Amino acid sequence: MLSDYLAAIALGINLLLLIVCLAAICYYCYGIYAAIEFFSHEIQIDSDFHPPITILKPICGLDIDTYENFASFCQQDYPEYQIIFGVRDGNDPSVQVVKKIIEDFPEIDISLVISDRIIGTNLKVSNLANAEAKAKYSLLLLADSDVRVGRDYLQRVIQPMRDPEVGVVTCLYRPFVRGWVAILEAVGISTEYHASILVARSLEGMNFALGPTIAIRKSVLEAIGGFVAIADYLADDFQLGYLPTQVGYKVVLSDYVIDHAIATVSLLDLIHRQKRWNCCTRVSRPWGYLGLIFTHGTAMSLLFLIATTGSIFGWAIAFLTLSIRLIMAWVVGVKSLKDPVASKFLWLIPLRDIISFAIWCYGFFGSTIEWRGQRLQLTKDGKLVIIPFATQEVLPS
Repeated sequence: MLSDYLAAIALGINLLLLIVCLAAICYYCYGIYAAIEFFSHEIQIDSDFHPPITILKPICGLDIDTYENFASFCQQDYPEYQIIFGVRDGNDPSVQVVKKIIEDFPEIDISLVISDRIIGTNLKVSNLANAEAKAKYSLLLLADSDVRVGRDYLQRVIQPMRDPEVGVVTCLYRPFVRGWVAILEAVGISTEYHASILVARSLEGMNFALGPTIAIRKSVLEAIGGFVAIADYLADDFQLGYLPTQVGYKVVLSDYVIDHAIATVSLLDLIHRQKRWNCCTRVSRPWGYLGLIFTHGTAMSLLFLIATTGSIFGWAIAFLTLSIRLIMAWVVGVKSLKDPVASKFLWLIPLRDIISFAIWCYGFFGSTIEWRGQRLQLTKDGKLVIIPFATQEVLPS
């Protein structure tokens, strides 16, 4: 009797794992379709459309090739724009780089705003708000300090703004890296994260933005309550896309792909960073986070292989799942994003997928995160609350 009961449980587990594997295969196939569909329609360029733009760059510390990253924004084939760097501490090492940029590009309207004014828990948003006070133009472009762009960046990214119903434009990105841990993270970004972005866009449209580049009308920013409205959120980029859709504006994903520096130096750093974003998703969209199980086909097929004790059917499902996963990775990361890291290290995907699955499981536990030397509590709506210093040491990480 007991053996029959255990056999029924084992059969149920095997069936559940098989269903998840098949769902993951369907997801990978749709990811392939979404990437091909998106990149087959290039946005038309109107050379006569070039409204003046204010670029806001929040800075804190140094990234890979900081000078080159900043300089790329000063070399745009675009008639009128200004750049405002915002930093909290005048002794921050990035300040000297900005001063060098101002000296080397006197023809560009560049400003440096040093202000420790804080409007919320997310200090990056405070830097943006402080910089925005000096903005001259009605179109704002928020660009992270660790991105690099080509000369046609502004002209191409701003094109969707020809439609007055478009309030926000955002971009995909391909990583450039240093170190093997950064390579692991980069492979996941290009072949897993961006696939999920393209699938989400295809299924439900864009109702979010991606942090490295966000172009937004100043009137739209004011309509959602300004930077104050997002100053306590960890996922400020998500809110800058989501809130405008709630007041009637469209968010467009540009076909322009920027370069983004990844400088993760240790596996522990990678785990902390990924857990931070996983926790943010879980507390704000718990059912959506649980549903990510259907995107972890590599890990699920491995578990199915183990559960079926290495059966021929188990091997067949594992082979099929991994094959479709690798095809999606090639289509998204190599063919569409033209990411040289993904192209060279495609063979790392099984390992990267197992790490992603482990971090996803880890993300179910706790709602405290570590970010820029602080320990923070995530509320159920994704906001950040600082944990008082006196209690930080006794709280689990």
